[in-house]
Amino acid sequence: MSVNPMAYEAQFFGFTPQTCMMRVYIAFQDYLFETMLVVESVILKKLVAFPDCKISPFQIRKSTEKFLLFMKEHFDKLFSKMEEVLLQLVLNIPENVLLPEDKVHEQYPYSKEQFQALQDEVSQLQQQYKAEASAGQALRAELEEQKAVRAELEKILQWFDGLENICREHGTSNFKESFAFLTQNSKKLQDVLKDVEKKSNKIKKHDQFLEWKC
Repeated sequence: MSVNPMAYEAQFFGFTPQTCMMRVYIAFQDYLFETMLVVESVILKKLVAFPDCKISPFQIRKSTEKFLLFMKEHFDKLFSKMEEVLLQLVLNIPENVLLPEDKVHEQYPYSKEQFQALQDEVSQLQQQYKAEASAGQALRAELEEQKAVRAELEKILQWFDGLENICREHGTSNFKESFAFLTQNSKKLQDVLKDVEKKSNKIKKHDQFLEWKC
């Protein structure tokens, strides 16, 4: 069998020429074996008609095998020549022939250098696309972060608006005055809280004293 891959022929035929030749070889070989079995069975039937014949079925089988080996050796030699002729003259596409699906290569021919340049350009474009995609993802993440910061700022502005409204209700419109007002109120609340804690502790101690007396 030929070792040439014959890929262009496989593209045209849909199978490799070597595969075709191998199937033909197997078909011929099977037919030869079947023929020899038929010949052997006919000889055995004829042998029954001659009871005095000293040839045994075992001798016929040995002779059949020898004849089959002889035929196979000659068949292999003939098939080798036939395969060479078919692969060169029948199943071979000449180098100057271009398949219809490859006509585009004839219209737009490219050298190896031009093809390599195209591949380099495609690779560069792919890298640029990846870089732009990564940058776009970073921008989207930054935009989400800005949205979160904006939401927090809006909450702070709403808090200041509420603070301003409270201060106006108490007659203070200036921010410094408002802040001072809040500070004073905070201190007052802390003093009230401390006073409440003291009174609570006194009540607890009084309750404990009463429980002890009881």
